[in-house]
Amino acid sequence: MKRSLLLFLFAILLAEIPASAVAQKQDTKTEAAIRAVLDAQRDAWNRGDIEGYMDGYDRSAQTEFVGGDEITRGWQTVLDRYKKKYDSREKMGVLTFSEVEITMLNKDAALVLGRWHLKRANDEPHGTFSLVFRKTKAGWRIVHDHSSSA
Repeated sequence: MKRSLLLFLFAILLAEIPASAVAQKQDTKTEAAIRAVLDAQRDAWNRGDIEGYMDGYDRSAQTEFVGGDEITRGWQTVLDRYKKKYDSREKMGVLTFSEVEITMLNKDAALVLGRWHLKRANDEPHGTFSLVFRKTKAGWRIVHDHSSSA
């Protein structure tokens, strides 16, 4: 009886190992996909391509950006906000992200925390961000962005 119970428990343990290995592989693949979106956003920004930067956001009326005392809803409205606020290459500066942490919320959603930094001729604004990414038909996209300035 003891031996049967031990064999049964061992079989359950072995069955769990592949499942966790698959989940870990999926998380690694998802993390790489999310980091690729952030890298593409950084690269687009640094080329002066705000629309390319916005490709990282879900093209949806439900997409949200929270910054300062404002809540902006809708992909187009967020794009318009960026175009108004950063209407020249000088204002855009050079963007970097750092201390990026990705936490999977479920298989189709992730929370991403990190820091942003702009290097411009006369100043270096910086701050933190929290992003909610969702897996969409277009791939992993930002559906909620809360960015703050230091």
